Amino acid sequence: MQNRPRIFINQDIEQGIKVIADKNIAHYLRHVMRTSECLVFNNGIEYDAVLSDDDKFIVVGDKTDHEDPSNDLTFCFAPIKKTDEMLNMVTQMGVAKLQPVITERTVAHHINWERMQKIIVEASEQSGRNSVPKLLPPIKFADLDFNNLVVADERAGHGKEVSNKIESIKKILIGPEGGFSPNEFGIMDNARVPGLSLGKTILRAEVAAVVAVSKALDK
Repeated sequence: MQNRPRIFINQDIEQGIKVIADKNIAHYLRHVMRTSECLVFNNGIEYDAVLSDDDKFIVVGDKTDHEDPSNDLTFCFAPIKKTDEMLNMVTQMGVAKLQPVITERTVAHHINWERMQKIIVEASEQSGRNSVPKLLPPIKFADLDFNNLVVADERAGHGKEVSNKIESIKKILIGPEGGFSPNEFGIMDNARVPGLSLGKTILRAEVAAVVAVSKALDK
């Protein structure tokens, strides 16, 4: 059966076990997708599975040969008004960790992180990942670890010479709608955080996220 529904199981799973089926998942499989067959995944591994006849359990079957397309990139970001869209897109692109960073110009201070987690799970299920990126607790810019960090430098859109490609990016940072403050750029410049150009135009934050991740993964 092609296009079987994919379900993230938030516990260790292995062949032969029965997992209690959430009522919403059971309803989705039985009445929306009209099937008892599905794929379940966690920790980078995908399994065949089936919903039990009484809709109470998901019975885990054999491992599939589907390799996890996730990567090891940490995506650091200032929360924005469209944080949900941004996290949906970068999750589809396979990032491993999501680190919110509160900057001087961050205006989205009341993000529903529980809802963001659900969006991340749904994006992982839809995009064929065998794992879900880890959503880390928000931190202040002052507490951000600059080791191995690359910043998406919007100053390239104002004529500053910024590298167009950096090899082996493990952690990338994008700013909020209003960009980084001069003080924050000064701190990063003094710490010699390398900047990555996203082009000569000024991009919306959610678009910048996609371009930045694409460039980070372009090896």
